[in-house]
Amino acid sequence: MKKKVIIMGAAGRDFHDFNTYFRDNPKYEVVCFTATQIPDIEDRVYPKELAGSLYPNGIPIYSESRLRELIKRYNVDKVFLSYSDISHNYVMDKASVVLSSCADFSILGPKSVMLISKKPVISICAVRTGSGKSPTTRKIRDILKSMGLKVVVARHPMPYGNLLKSAVQRFETYDDLDKADCTIEEREEYEPHIENGTVVFAGVDYERILREAEKEADVILWDGGNNDLPFFKPDLHIVIADPLRAGQELTYHPGEANAMMADVIIINKVDSATRDQVETIKRNIQKINPTATIIEANSPVFVEDPKLIDGKKVLVVEDGPTLTHGNMSFGAGTVAANKFNSQEIVDPRPWAVSTIKEIFDNFKQLGKVLPAMGYSREQVEELETTINNVPCDTVIVGTPIDIGKLMKLNKPLVRVKYSIEEVGKPDLTDILKSFKKERGI
Repeated sequence: MKKKVIIMGAAGRDFHDFNTYFRDNPKYEVVCFTATQIPDIEDRVYPKELAGSLYPNGIPIYSESRLRELIKRYNVDKVFLSYSDISHNYVMDKASVVLSSCADFSILGPKSVMLISKKPVISICAVRTGSGKSPTTRKIRDILKSMGLKVVVARHPMPYGNLLKSAVQRFETYDDLDKADCTIEEREEYEPHIENGTVVFAGVDYERILREAEKEADVILWDGGNNDLPFFKPDLHIVIADPLRAGQELTYHPGEANAMMADVIIINKVDSATRDQVETIKRNIQKINPTATIIEANSPVFVEDPKLIDGKKVLVVEDGPTLTHGNMSFGAGTVAANKFNSQEIVDPRPWAVSTIKEIFDNFKQLGKVLPAMGYSREQVEELETTINNVPCDTVIVGTPIDIGKLMKLNKPLVRVKYSIEEVGKPDLTDILKSFKKERGI
């Protein structure tokens, strides 16, 4: 008898786990996916064209809030958790729901779902969302390119639209982003690579994505999402830790697993943290992964026109996922507002509309910062309305993209850019030179 299975996810790892482990596996019947974290990603169907011959009607996707009901309706045997950046308590709360519904609770490990590449793979992952993966990936990309290597980036999935059209995505130009109708979150990750002339792959079916990326690359960079594990087996696993959330490298899933598996751990943002916070992470890492190389790094921010901030009333727009399920109350935009002497950070909450207002209601840690939410065209319009409603002199944008290209704003916009600067030795150049030599690339 086939085991009946539910996969709990958030439109990312859940699909990857299905494709690599369940798709053609006659031992299991995946009766449905459940979805959470991302707005409006449930009530879809995982397409039959991607689901394989065992699923001629595709697989339905429901809200995770219906989990107990779904276990009973389908007489489910096993529930697999397949999403990231959740506390250990949250994981076991979900396990308790499943167990009390008389089903098994499971998590697939790397041996079951990691794909093996013919080309060298360097993965950049994290212990929490918003730790600094993106600037680290960009720096590693630039170092490898300076060595004369062809680099291709494979990004953790964000398939929030048409799943069939998103099966294998290749982004080389801004037109590619427009054609794919990318969300703000997707653009935040893809645009900085496109600006540098680097091809980015993403989508749903990562076996096919990997084989396409291998055709173009000397080295593949896995650009992780949230604090998830890489989908490709890394030859060099680099993990970013955030001292502003010291201690959480031990209390979030699967961030702690990332920290335990890392070859290199970068403690980022040391210029914004206290020494005690940095030392807390060092002690924790040395306990769970004593062989990892530890690098400290600053995360400096800069803007092109500080005069638009100095002495001004500003609205700060920050990276959405960092503030929401990353649980941060501020980001690079707030750092820039303080660094360049803004008169006041204006509270956006009284001016928020529709789903933007709901975000503030749902994430109580948010203060005087506006998360750049844009999972649909309607939500981008609501973000635009909220920004235009706020009485301020300047909008400080702490996300990696120019949101001014996506909306019409009625006040000046200042983009914040941030990088990563290692402190001491070894640094990333040393690590990558050794890796290149050892691998004979």
